[in-house]
Amino acid sequence: MKKFLLGTVALVALGATVPALAADLGARTYTKAPAYMAPIYNWTGFYIGGHIGGAFGNDNNFNGLVTTSNDAGRFLGGVQAGADYQFANWVLGIEGQYSWLGGNNTGAIFPGGFVYTNNQRGLGSVTGRVGYTWGPGLLYVKGGYAFSDNNETLALAGAPVVFGFDHGHRDGYTVGAGLEYMFAQNWSAKVEYQYYDFGSSRFVTPAVLVPFGSFRNSENTIKAGLNYRFNWGAPAVAKY
Repeated sequence: MKKFLLGTVALVALGATVPALAADLGARTYTKAPAYMAPIYNWTGFYIGGHIGGAFGNDNNFNGLVTTSNDAGRFLGGVQAGADYQFANWVLGIEGQYSWLGGNNTGAIFPGGFVYTNNQRGLGSVTGRVGYTWGPGLLYVKGGYAFSDNNETLALAGAPVVFGFDHGHRDGYTVGAGLEYMFAQNWSAKVEYQYYDFGSSRFVTPAVLVPFGSFRNSENTIKAGLNYRFNWGAPAVAKY
């Protein structure tokens, strides 16, 4: 009986001690689950990239004279670099671009044996652009200066002939529109249409070609491109 009473007292004493020890350990802390993080898309910064596509020239001819090529499509590929600045949902930018063209010479065979050939090797432009953005998407229009990289010759019976035009058709203007999509913090893809116009020209020498009138040099292009962006605005981090 004495041993039973001593055991009972010991259990009661132990039961009183355990809550006290638990209190000394302190309360358990509660960790809140992280909130959903939505990305912030930022278009401000420099970028470089490349593009591929096709060019489709208009039917350039000398006053109805049949030329040696028409508006058949040509492959193009090139590079671009630029900078954008975003404020609210609007983006302003400037871009330089150059596209190499696949071989497809434009030319004409004149009565008398004169043969004119224009090997248009590339198209370049320096344009401004303005766009409207909604998160990762950017819809824009662009326009500015354009130039055509031409290698032109005139021959008679296979021998080169000196010639001249009344107006250079290397410098012109370009306009276009496109859609760009930022699929990662520093990467975007785009598709755009761009029209190039280099004006009309006519021969001033040799005199025998003057009556054939003028011809127009213009191109329609479709391009798909990829850009890498060096953002210098707020990084594309997350918000709560």
